[in-house]
Amino acid sequence: MGAPQTLDGWYVYHDFRKVRYDVWKNTPQPNSVLRTYAEFAESQYALQRDRKGSFGQFVIAGHKADVLFLYMRPSLEELNEVKAAFAATPMADLTESTYSYISVVELGGYLAKPGVDIEQDEAIQARLKPTMPSHRHICFYPMNKRRMNPDNWYMLDEDERRKFLQAHGAIGRRYAGIVKQIICGSIGLDDWEWGVTLFADDPLQFKKLVHEMRFDESSARFAEFGPFYVGHQVDTDGLWRWLMSSRG
Repeated sequence: MGAPQTLDGWYVYHDFRKVRYDVWKNTPQPNSVLRTYAEFAESQYALQRDRKGSFGQFVIAGHKADVLFLYMRPSLEELNEVKAAFAATPMADLTESTYSYISVVELGGYLAKPGVDIEQDEAIQARLKPTMPSHRHICFYPMNKRRMNPDNWYMLDEDERRKFLQAHGAIGRRYAGIVKQIICGSIGLDDWEWGVTLFADDPLQFKKLVHEMRFDESSARFAEFGPFYVGHQVDTDGLWRWLMSSRG
């Protein structure tokens, strides 16, 4: 029973952070913090415009985090360079990491067309190296496939896995144009096997999609879900307005 092949794209770093409000509210010159951070953020957006990576900023709801900085890069080394560059900004001193996730954009190997170089397939490359979606809201969660008998995903034969995935994928396709999904593999890279990032203009669609998928047999029998993080996307000015509103 061989492992299915995957197509792998950019490495992904979800950096969830909480604001250190005691430090932030006592920062004497907040505008200088903004100027320095804005230069960093603009450098990330410039890389995205040059198709050398992707970058997004998000305000996160609930207690688990306040903000998410989401980066995609061609290599793990480049993600570490971004991490160090952020650490050099005053924003790093005003926030602390509460959760992070490392993964790589993943597609099924079956999408490879016989005789076609993957690097020359523009449609596949756009999915493996995605520009950050512009949708208003984001939802992230990690997940595993169950490995306990009688529902051990990894002991199914290829035909059984394909049957389940086709039914599961049909649900996702019904949300095409409503919810954008970026599925990332993380086996050997982080604590869970996949990281799922959803984008939508209406956050209620996250609930509808995940609710419907929970009743799909492949999820009901084989899926294990980690913590969910939801929020909304902002530009640098929007992030700054949100931060300034907390100073009172």
